[in-house]
Amino acid sequence: MEWDRPDPHTLSVVVETADIDELGHTNNAVYVRWLERCAWQHSTALGLDLVSYRQLDRAMVVLRHEIDYLAAAYLGDELQIATWIVKSDQKLRLVRHFQIRRLSDQTTLLRAESTFVCIALSSGRPKRMPPEFLQGYGAALR
Repeated sequence: MEWDRPDPHTLSVVVETADIDELGHTNNAVYVRWLERCAWQHSTALGLDLVSYRQLDRAMVVLRHEIDYLAAAYLGDELQIATWIVKSDQKLRLVRHFQIRRLSDQTTLLRAESTFVCIALSSGRPKRMPPEFLQGYGAALR
């Protein structure tokens, strides 16, 4: 599969009945859930799971999503969701790009950019990324 960027972290999904809205295609909110799931899986693969977040009293939370819905997904479609960390200020913010493609025809259905900010879990307030975040997320910069 040809992606917008090299070496993505990917997640495979199949569109299920519960994903379909009244218009007969995948509901927009479902795409957001898939992006979140893909980002979490990528973080976990980088050694930064929920247990790590709690131990470090830090988390990366979404500040902004920018999503371009380019084509619809339908019941039974097999999809690949890709993500890359493309930017980090090495302090508070990092940016992920996402791309969703349908396997059957290689159509890109969605492109998105999400900005994340580091917070202290104990207060919910912005807090600098700990060294573990700089190492894990920094190693994934593309």
